[in-house]
Amino acid sequence: MRISVAADSRDGVAERVVSELRERGHEVLTHGALNDGERDDWAWACELAARDVSEGRAEQAVVCCWTGTGASIAANKVAGVRAALCVDAYTADGARKWNDANVLALSLRLTSDVVLAEILDAWLAGRPSTESADVSNVAHLGEI
Repeated sequence: MRISVAADSRDGVAERVVSELRERGHEVLTHGALNDGERDDWAWACELAARDVSEGRAEQAVVCCWTGTGASIAANKVAGVRAALCVDAYTADGARKWNDANVLALSLRLTSDVVLAEILDAWLAGRPSTESADVSNVAHLGEI
């Protein structure tokens, strides 16, 4: 799978996200502090990763900033993106299942290497629910 990754600094797990995804066999596009030729501010970097998803250059994205909040806000401003700030595997699984989230937002401050691996396991294994209420809720997001 092609996954776009953005971070506003190389602190915390920023570089580990890229290496972990590559080790798992994914093609990674990088933005912000992870790409020397780009602006590294969180709003700009995370927008680029989200646009990769919305415009079909990537199937999913991972966006990171110190708290993860700004990264998720920026990504969610892009039409067609459903970004979820996840601090554990349970939240990542639920975001994929109930929200059909296509962008994972992470806190560079709070996410350890061990928790990162657990979150990515859950995120990448997760599939959208086919329950009618869940499908209806996700469809409604496009109408809001």
